[in-house]
Amino acid sequence: MSETTTEAPANTELDAVMAAAAEAAPVLAASTPPQRAAWLRAIADALDADADALVPLAMRESHLLEQRLKGELVRTTFQLRLFAETVERGAYLRATIDHADPSWGMGPRPDLRRVLRPLGPAAVFSASNFPFAFSVAGGDTAAAIAAGCPVIVKAHSAHIELSHAVADHVRAALEASGAPEGAFVLVEGRQVGRDLVLHPELTVATFTGSLTGGRALFDLAASRPTPIPFYGELGSVNPVFVTAAAASTRGQEIATGFAASMTLGVGQFCTKPGVLLVPRDAGLEPLLVEAVRASTGGDMLDAKIRDGFFDSLDPLADRDDVVLLAGDPARAEVPTPSLYGTDAATLLAYPDELLEEHFGPAALLVRYDTPEQALQVAHTLEGQLTATVQGTDDDPDTAALVAVLADKAGRVLYNGWPTGVSVTYAQQHGGPYPATTAPHFTSVGTASIDRFLRPVAYQDVPDAALPPALQDANPWHLPRTVDGEYVPAQ
Repeated sequence: MSETTTEAPANTELDAVMAAAAEAAPVLAASTPPQRAAWLRAIADALDADADALVPLAMRESHLLEQRLKGELVRTTFQLRLFAETVERGAYLRATIDHADPSWGMGPRPDLRRVLRPLGPAAVFSASNFPFAFSVAGGDTAAAIAAGCPVIVKAHSAHIELSHAVADHVRAALEASGAPEGAFVLVEGRQVGRDLVLHPELTVATFTGSLTGGRALFDLAASRPTPIPFYGELGSVNPVFVTAAAASTRGQEIATGFAASMTLGVGQFCTKPGVLLVPRDAGLEPLLVEAVRASTGGDMLDAKIRDGFFDSLDPLADRDDVVLLAGDPARAEVPTPSLYGTDAATLLAYPDELLEEHFGPAALLVRYDTPEQALQVAHTLEGQLTATVQGTDDDPDTAALVAVLADKAGRVLYNGWPTGVSVTYAQQHGGPYPATTAPHFTSVGTASIDRFLRPVAYQDVPDAALPPALQDANPWHLPRTVDGEYVPAQ
């Protein structure tokens, strides 16, 4: 099937899955906040109860360490419960009521009431690098169920056994807690994933993965007779800018922190710092080289990802204007953490070639000569998930960089490292393209529920025909905005 195809081929099994999801959609949309919260907590409880079996299975398939996977499972069940609380509080619906007003300034105002409602069947494409938190029962699934959408998860081939084990828990928990049949299903296979995006019953899709794969699915979603929202997280080099003041006062701390962040999870985080800009002759480069050389490698998620990592480094090795400062470029079962070096003038001349993402334990050190040159590099950047400034509080270079980077990234960090994305209310995990396909949304945190909702306004509709969130009696006890004034939950 070509990427320009706008209709999915016949697939009776997928048709049955989507028919069940479509039938479940209005039931989920009409469910109450306590019902959805119960479903989410039931899934979390089931996963926690089987952690002793799930973590070893994840270790075997992903090659990730036990402690990392235990923490990731904790994150997964935490975000399920956090979404349960979000649904119960109800503020995410942004219920707004404007009563009829004959003296409204621009002329008589009708009774208008606005609320967010679920889109319908949602596709969730699992990620390779987070077998729990961005997979079958991860944040996208939690947000979609919280919004009231049936979920069709496309399993990732890197951890099929774990995907089925988690899916069994999700299905059983939903059934036991009263969710309708069709609320959740797991599918697998690359072709099935493409067919899923094109299926006429699908209303929204989320994806975390490569730029190539995500862009292909994004184009499919847009090519449909009825295009659907496609929220793809695609790629990011997560640049880090070190000011001269920071390099002179915290050089060793910066070098150690960078090496730890760059090699965390064998460099297989979407927020890995892949480009580090340092002032030339600030004495930081030898410290960075030493810190990277002292780092240890590890098994990557699978052979395909490892081979892709080495393939991405080949163009750097062929360049005369890029030098290997630390590491070993030789292909091996366990890649050696590597640091390449160049200067800002070269980067500015060849940004497309040198700002490629390397999904693994490698990064590019870029020497700049003046603060103005560092700012020039910042202006050149494409969209990023994160951008970091290592600076000092009273440093004018810090403020200038933060101002530019806010236009380039979804999250701007100061004196920290981008790996480690807290699941919270204010989190923004997204950014301008190519970091994501929708920069005004996040895939982490409670605001990620917005991807599965759309606003509807009701004009002069009788109270009995309104959704509960907008009825005068407020039966769900939601916080609402009424005639421009915030009214807390009662």
